[in-house]
Amino acid sequence: MKIFKSLAFVAVAGFLASCSVTSPLTATNNAMSGKVGKATNNCLSAAPLTRLANGELMPISGGWCFNDKKYDIYNAAMNGGITKVATVDLKITNYLFFQKYELIVTGE
Repeated sequence: MKIFKSLAFVAVAGFLASCSVTSPLTATNNAMSGKVGKATNNCLSAAPLTRLANGELMPISGGWCFNDKKYDIYNAAMNGGITKVATVDLKITNYLFFQKYELIVTGE
C-alpha cells in the first residue's frame, strides 16, 4: 500500500510540475514605472512561435492553441493602463500537457 501511495504522489507531483522561462522581446527609451500589463494564451501542446507582419508573436500549431485576438502587445498595455511602452517580455510556462504564453508589458 505504501508503494501505491508513493507512486500516486509522484504522479500528482508530475502533473502539477511546471517550468517557466522569461525572455525579453523589446525595449524602448520610454521611462519605466510601476505599471504592468499582461496578455495570456494557452496551448495544449508545445508550439513554436512566429512573428506576424504586424509584429505580434503567435504560437503556431494545428489548432491546438486557444488563440485570442486580445493576445498582443497593444492589449497587454491596455490591460495595465499603459500609454507608453518601456519593455515587453515573453514568459512561457510549460506544464505536462499544455503551455501558457504570457506577454508582460511595462511602462507609464
